[in-house]
Amino acid sequence: MAGKVPDGYVRVRGYLRRKPGPGRKKMNGWSIAAIVAGVWLWGQVVGFGEATESPSPAPAPTASSPAAR
Repeated sequence: MAGKVPDGYVRVRGYLRRKPGPGRKKMNGWSIAAIVAGVWLWGQVVGFGEATESPSPAPAPTASSPAAR
């Protein structure tokens, strides 16, 4: 156990462990799946295109035939 520890590693409880690098943590598959599911559920509840569509114009009233008395 008195061996030299290589650069970029540290000895932890009798085994070598790689030191974490100075970068951002990568997203794992479960995180990406959760984001996709959240966007899909948001689309189901709120809807993506419904807020931007204008409502269809109401039909113009037409003259009807006079009522029979």
